[in-house]
Amino acid sequence: MRHFEDELNELQSRLLEMAGVVESSIHLSLRSLVERSEEDVQQVLRNEDRINQMEIRADEMATRLMALRQPMARDLRFLTAAVKINADLERMGDLAVNIAQRAVSLMRVPEVKPLVDIPRMGMLVEVMVRKSLDAFVNRDGDLARTVLLADDAVDSLKESTYAELIRFMETDSSTITRAVDLMFVAHNLERIADHATNIAEDVLYLAQGIDVRHHSEG
Repeated sequence: MRHFEDELNELQSRLLEMAGVVESSIHLSLRSLVERSEEDVQQVLRNEDRINQMEIRADEMATRLMALRQPMARDLRFLTAAVKINADLERMGDLAVNIAQRAVSLMRVPEVKPLVDIPRMGMLVEVMVRKSLDAFVNRDGDLARTVLLADDAVDSLKESTYAELIRFMETDSSTITRAVDLMFVAHNLERIADHATNIAEDVLYLAQGIDVRHHSEG
């Protein structure tokens, strides 16, 4: 029978492989918006099926290990965190698809305005995702806390983006459909940041046994 530690390492490897595909999808979805690239949209859609299958396999493995191995203490915390991180990653993949689908609509019409705030927001979100995963790999509570703090900056950019787009819609009703698409992009980026924050919270629980949900880390 395979050693339990080897099985835990395999589960972590599966999560990290899935995370790599998710990160790629997020990046491609943003690039499809900025560069109006249908090829990038198609790759995001192809990635979705792969992410879904990875999520199912990782969930089955984690559930089996909890049922058969009856882990305690640190190992139980890891498996609990792994199940939650697995779900967050899958949802990030879905949100990347949402962004790519909005990009398809937007690439066929003139820009409402030059894209500045949304790419900036996207860069912040990509950094949050990367740091949350690095924190998971290294069990780095300090790095996880930087992700929690970065969430406020993403929220602020989303609000300023909403405000500017609303002004465009009020001034020129012909921009409404395009502005709403951009607002949905900003909303989906904010939700990806929320999932990165969830992972960072799980890392703090995994590394230090600290539950920071619903509590300010500021």
